[in-house]
Amino acid sequence: MIGQYLITFREALEAALIISIVLAYLVRTGRKPLSRYVWYGVFSAIMVSLLLGSVIWLAYGAMPEDAQALFEGVAALIAVAVLSSMIYWMATKGKELRVGVERQVETIATRGTTLGLVSFAFIAVFREGLETVLFLTPFLVADPLATVVGLVLGILTSLVLAYGIFIAGMKINLRRFFYFTSILLVLLAGGLAGYGIHELVEYTGSTSWGALGQPAYSLNIPSESPWHHKGVLGSVFAVMFGYTVKAEWARLLVHLGYLAIALPLVIRVYQRK
Repeated sequence: MIGQYLITFREALEAALIISIVLAYLVRTGRKPLSRYVWYGVFSAIMVSLLLGSVIWLAYGAMPEDAQALFEGVAALIAVAVLSSMIYWMATKGKELRVGVERQVETIATRGTTLGLVSFAFIAVFREGLETVLFLTPFLVADPLATVVGLVLGILTSLVLAYGIFIAGMKINLRRFFYFTSILLVLLAGGLAGYGIHELVEYTGSTSWGALGQPAYSLNIPSESPWHHKGVLGSVFAVMFGYTVKAEWARLLVHLGYLAIALPLVIRVYQRK
């Protein structure tokens, strides 16, 4: 649930911040009546995101068991790719988030295109909604209840924080906040990358991977133990850090390789500015 919560919180916070900036700018510039068009876009994006998530979940349930492993593996790797690009985008563009949003809103409002405001709000929210659907799909497959709980809690806390930032006039150091959450999300993405490879190994058969399909280690922890990766304690580390009691060489190498590349890259980008 912690991993699902963190993903949802980060994505929902980004969307909430953008919408807060838009609404605040419209109020400050005497265009408050235009706010309703922003909300049209927000609600439309939420509905489409929920519909998309439902379609993916129903499609997964209709798949044969062997195809589900392929679906989980591909979904996990797609989520890693999108998550990685989002982390890097926030690292390089997060500092200018407010200025960039206000500049776009001013252009749209000056032209008097209400459809433009609806579209801008829709894209801002739907982009985060789509990313959330992609990120949570592997978790939803493995643990539906924890994923739903994490989703709800993540949305609620992000809205509360976004409102607090809105009231405080954007004085909170968002760059530092995004820096620490980016580090956590890189750790999560590394584990997710390894998990995606593991599912592909299961789908194709370990023998087709040669030595890479063979176990790299086995901790011999029983499934009923709380420290098993599906246990009460182990599942937390499994989601956050990719912990597992047994891993193939392919999974281990992809996991560690991702961390070796992504962690230094993110740290370097934040330290550069």
